[in-house]
Amino acid sequence: MLEGAHVLITGGAGFIGTALTARLAEHNHIRVLDILRRNALSKAGLDHHPNVELVVGDVRDMTAVRRAVTGCDYVVHMASIAGVDTVLKNPVMTMEISLEGTMNVLRAANDCSGIKRVIDFSTSEVFGTYAFRVREADVTSLGAVGEARWTYAVSKLATEHLAHNYFKQFSLPTVSIRPFNIYGPGQVGEGAVHAFVVRALQGEKIQIHNEGDQIRSWCYIDDIVDAIILALEREEAVGESFNIGNPRSTVTIYQLAQLILRLSESKSAIEFIDWDFPDVELRIPDVKKAEELLGFRAQIELEPGLLDTIDWYRRKLNGEA
Repeated sequence: MLEGAHVLITGGAGFIGTALTARLAEHNHIRVLDILRRNALSKAGLDHHPNVELVVGDVRDMTAVRRAVTGCDYVVHMASIAGVDTVLKNPVMTMEISLEGTMNVLRAANDCSGIKRVIDFSTSEVFGTYAFRVREADVTSLGAVGEARWTYAVSKLATEHLAHNYFKQFSLPTVSIRPFNIYGPGQVGEGAVHAFVVRALQGEKIQIHNEGDQIRSWCYIDDIVDAIILALEREEAVGESFNIGNPRSTVTIYQLAQLILRLSESKSAIEFIDWDFPDVELRIPDVKKAEELLGFRAQIELEPGLLDTIDWYRRKLNGEA
């Protein structure tokens, strides 16, 4: 585990960034650069932690990025637009934040001496509509040009190439992580688990696109935090991309909704709604590379992970969390 390090997390007020901050803050100085569009950090009470420095700023602002990177040993670059609905409404901003933001972070890190690791967050969406046991070296296949659904994936794939090339050309120690459907306590914004759990606990209808036969592998938040820390620590990670997920926790969206209803003891109805936009029909990762090079293997299975998540949301809705 890192100790005494200065870590910059861009987008660190989001769900995963907040969980990573919570894990590292006791023994490290954490600087968070975020515009606070979503702010899980303050909800977790971490914005006032003595080892957490919150800088409100945009990764598209090179001056702000250079200031944030200065003095840091490690950079975890998570800042991006998240959620399909938000991407569909803001395709230009989605691409600008990914492309300009990542270029700024890489340039600033490359200009600083002593940077030990730069982790660039990519996405499992780079594998396109059908992704069964996909490996990091598999050919990526994205949707048609002009289809807003794929702007996020296209920009993330470009920044992943850029991060690798900074390693190849300048020896900047970069790593790319492709997260597969992360869920858990503290999640903010969009996401099936978040939406289903909140609706189930409030007795509202759970809405499912089309037949709910889309297949996903779900990875608990603690597991991806473990993977990020391993990628920060292990020399074997440098210059590589890693799928981070839990293929054992694979269900259809309809099965996920049923499971959440059962575990939460909810009487909510399931409502099927038409969804005419492109979607990811199948997404299951091959994680052998992360096991071999990082020593990472997801530990939390779906049911106990959902139970913890449901318990957190129940306490939050009751004003206890």
